[in-house]
Amino acid sequence: MTIKYFFLVSRQGKLRLAKWYTTLSPKQKTTTIKQVSQLVLSRKPKQCNFIEHNDTKVVYRKYASLYFIAGIGLDDNELVMLEVIHRYVEVLDRFFGNVCELDLIFNFQKAYFVLDEMIMAGEIQESSKKTVLRCLAQQDETEALENAERGWGDINLEGVARTALLSVQELKQAFTR
Repeated sequence: MTIKYFFLVSRQGKLRLAKWYTTLSPKQKTTTIKQVSQLVLSRKPKQCNFIEHNDTKVVYRKYASLYFIAGIGLDDNELVMLEVIHRYVEVLDRFFGNVCELDLIFNFQKAYFVLDEMIMAGEIQESSKKTVLRCLAQQDETEALENAERGWGDINLEGVARTALLSVQELKQAFTR
C-alpha cells in the first residue's frame, strides 16, 4: 500500500496535521489540501468514505470534530487504510485518554511521533498498538531525562503540566456546554 498523504482537518476546515509521503511543491500541497478538504467536508454522513481525486483514492473517517484523511494509490485497498486510520485514533486515544482536537493542537509533536511510528515512507511500518505506545513511553522517558540533564529537573514540570491540563479541561467543558 502506498500512502501519499495523511492529514487531519477540523469541521471548520482548519488543517491540524499534515504528513506528505510524496514530493510536491508547496503550491500543489496547498491546492491538494484545499480541494480534498472541501470534498470531504461537503459530503453527507451516510455517504461512502472513499473518493477518487486526481490520481489518488481519498479515504477518510470522522471522529468527533476531526476528519482523518489519507490519500492512497488507485489500486490500493481502502478498507486497509480505514483500519490504519482507526488504529491511529486508538493509539492516540489510549495515550491521551479520550483524545480530542485540543490534545492534538497542544501536543502536535506526539501526534506526529505516533504517525511516524506507524507509517514510514508511505508504507505501514507498525500496526501493534502496544509497540507504538511502548515507543511513545520511551520517548517521554528520554525527554524527561534530557530535561533533568539540562537543569530543568528542578522546575516542577508535573505541576506545570497539571496546570496546562486543567486549562485544557476547562476549555473542553466550555465547548461541550
